[in-house]
Amino acid sequence: MTPLFPVTFFHAPHSRSGITRALFEELGVGCDMVTLNLKAGEQRSAEYLAINPMGKVPAIRHEGVLITEQPAILMYLADLYPEKGLAPAIDDPLRGAYLRWMVFYGSCFEPAISDRSQQHEPLPQIACAYGDYASVMRVIAAQLAAGPWLLGERFTAADVLWGGALNYGLMTELVPDWPVFREYVERVQSRPTIRRAFEQDEELAREQEVVAA
Repeated sequence: MTPLFPVTFFHAPHSRSGITRALFEELGVGCDMVTLNLKAGEQRSAEYLAINPMGKVPAIRHEGVLITEQPAILMYLADLYPEKGLAPAIDDPLRGAYLRWMVFYGSCFEPAISDRSQQHEPLPQIACAYGDYASVMRVIAAQLAAGPWLLGERFTAADVLWGGALNYGLMTELVPDWPVFREYVERVQSRPTIRRAFEQDEELAREQEVVAA
């Protein structure tokens, strides 16, 4: 059932919120998009900090409820439109794995590649919340090996998340250039909806450059 009120989506091109934009395309639903120019520092404006004190995108607001953090946003949206089939239902055997991998992104993958990027020495494995970089990459690779999607034969919102995250990781060399990662990213990025979201974001980025000039 279509929600009574549209979702307000706070977005900036060339940022992590491109993944949320891709999910809107996969869902085939509209939203009220509020665009921010990161280069102009609009994410640090008092107006936006009142919405998300972390000064980050994406964020969404729906029927008075504010949701931040990308995995939470994707899970909310996929559950908001259950007829689109992008989230296993609560009684679906795949639900547990789906939740696991949505949370693994923020709890393990992001901190692992952030430490890698900044060349930070992680805490000893026993004290490090994400374990260690090598284990994180091996665990993701093992899950993807069965393919074609993260949960096997079923494409879900988790693939929108991980297809974008691993694509970024490969481009920045923060993720190992393993065939299992490259092939998975190619499958996700070749989807017409994902390509369309990317093209729209590139157009938005060009528009912001023109305004800034």
